[in-house]
Amino acid sequence: MTNTDTNRPVDEYVEAEVQRLLTEDGRISEQGLTVSRRGHTLILCGDVESVQRREEIVRLVREQFPGIDLQVDIGLTRAGAPTEAEELS
Repeated sequence: MTNTDTNRPVDEYVEAEVQRLLTEDGRISEQGLTVSRRGHTLILCGDVESVQRREEIVRLVREQFPGIDLQVDIGLTRAGAPTEAEELS
């Protein structure tokens, strides 16, 4: 998303605030996501379990940090039930 009228500068403080939101906000609580900066763009990376989860995370970040350029590189992890029993020795 690029919104040139309301772009908020992306610096190390914004990067840290977003990382804190991802790990500490009870609606997100994702420790496996990382935040980095490239120029004036903030990049979210990692994996989540569903498209809905990814959309919710992006919505919350954009809601809390309006006006930042955000690139989303969050993939999906397919977590299904085991297909066979695990043998323990």
